[in-house]
Formats: sequence, C-alpha cells, structure tokens
Amino acid sequence: MGIRVIKTAIAALAALYTAHYFGLDPALSAGLLAILGVEVTRMKGLKSAFVRFMASVLGLIFASFLFIVLGFHLWTISIFVLLAFPILSRLHLKDGIATSAVIVFHIYAREEVTGALIVNEVLLLLTGLGWATVINLIYMPKDEKRLTSLRHETERLFSDIFHYMGQTLRSPSLVWNGEELLKAGQVIDEGIKRADMRKENRLWGQSDDSWKYWPTYFEMRRQQLESIQQMLVLLAFVYEKLPQGELVAELFESLPDDVKSDVYEGSIERKLSGLEGRFRAMALPVSREEFEVRAAILQLMHELERYLSIAKRWKKQKRGHKAASS
Repeated sequence: MGIRVIKTAIAALAALYTAHYFGLDPALSAGLLAILGVEVTRMKGLKSAFVRFMASVLGLIFASFLFIVLGFHLWTISIFVLLAFPILSRLHLKDGIATSAVIVFHIYAREEVTGALIVNEVLLLLTGLGWATVINLIYMPKDEKRLTSLRHETERLFSDIFHYMGQTLRSPSLVWNGEELLKAGQVIDEGIKRADMRKENRLWGQSDDSWKYWPTYFEMRRQQLESIQQMLVLLAFVYEKLPQGELVAELFESLPDDVKSDVYEGSIERKLSGLEGRFRAMALPVSREEFEVRAAILQLMHELERYLSIAKRWKKQKRGHKAASS
C-alpha cells in the first residue's frame, strides 16, 4: 500500500466527517473532491487545489446562468460541456474539469439555483480540496535515502561499464551484453524524477544550493551516460589488440575508483593528456587495419576527455558544497 493511498484515505475521511458536521449536502462529494485533490508533491497539491477550485467556481457560475436561462434539461448540460470545457482548457484549468462537473451535476440534480445552494457547493469545495491540501502539506515521504541509494547504484554501474571497456581494449574479442548500460539509464531517470519531486516538496528556501545538489548530480550523470554511449560506439571499431589500446585500458580500469570520489581531482585528465603526448611520439601505423583501430582509440580518448569535462563543469557550479564526483 503506497503512501499516497494512505494520504487519500485520511483526506477523504476527514472531508466526510467535516461535511457531515456542517450539514453539507451531499457530504459524499466532499470525500470525492478530497480524493481528486491529493497529489504526489506539496507544490503539485497546492497547484491542483487552486486549479480545481477556480475551475469549479467558474463552472458553477456559468452553469447556473445556463440553467436559469435555458432550464434544467439534459441538453443544457451538453451545452455547458461544449462551451465551458474549452474555455477552462484555454484558461489552463483543464485539471479542474472533473471537479467542476461534480458541482454542476449537483445543481442539475436539485433543479434550482439559490444562494444557499451555491454557498453549499463552495463549502463542499473548500472542505474536500482543503483537507487534500492540508494532508499534502502535513506529510510527504523523504527521498534522501533513496536518492543516496540511486547515486551509489549509478556509480557502481558506471564502474562496471568502465571495467568492461578496459577489458574490451585488452581483449577485443570479449563479448559484453550491455546490461549495465540499460540499467544505468533507468536508475538515472528515476534519480532525476525523485530529485524533481524532492524539490517540489520544498515550498520555500529553493535558493539554498543544498537543494540543487540532487538535480545537478543526476543531470551530470545523464550527460555522462550519453558520452559513455558514444564511447561504446567507438569501442566497437577497436577490433584488434594494440599497445595503444592497452594504455587506454589502464585509464578506464582506474576510473571505477575515481568515479566514486566526491572531489574532482583531475588525475585521469592529466594521465590522458600525457598519454596523448606519448601517442604523438609513436611510429605511424603500418597497415590500414592498424590505422583504423588507432583512429578509433584516439577518438575514444577525446570522448573520455569530454566525459571528464562534464564532471569538471558541474563541480564548478557547486563550489562550496558537496562536489560532483567524476
């Protein structure tokens, strides 16, 4: 049973008891409105309550006018739907159409438009959406542990990928199914989603850099994963074992430890720069095959440099706080 289900049940129960206490009719509608108003984050809850309330009030006013002018007929409701729903969508109140319809059907069922009835409907809205908002604000699940777990999982998968890439450079005939790459993409996507939800649960203090850490971290990893995917494309062209490949393999095999570091130290970048100097001093390829493989290895090094620059760039944006790992 998810936390949202529990929150919805509490909000609906509180709305029902409140509606019964104040004699609102029908009280069950308050529970329905509370169910519609519960959201996954505080910010979404506030926006949802505002949109649903405004849409319902506008719908109530418009439907009351139509019923007074045209009478209480089924086709009057059809006219309301044809005219009101597009207007609500234009006003960016589309999410409130369902609650608006609930209120309008109440008016139709009573076959009268009176001040007391309109007040009753507004109070039903305030009761249902009000309790949904209160429950949304009171409790939202903490995502810090899950985000930390996703970070560790991402770093482990990156480490495994770099390990396989180093092995492939040493033994081009090695077959790897790429499972870690697919899993890394899923983990990063979940991390981005949860980081956004965590941010939306913070109604104030958004300028605090500590709240920017997780969105920044997983965005960095997303960009790095794209770089890794490009590296794997280039790695497919390394079909022959060469000394240059073994030298680059050493860099990839040292990345698993470096990728978990909280501080970007630039050690791999310095080694990479030195290795490029050594390559330029080596003898030219003696065959077309060697030329092709060495060209792919050189491009692979350039892509690795881009991967490192991503971490370096994101770290500069987080100066004074927890640094993004490379």
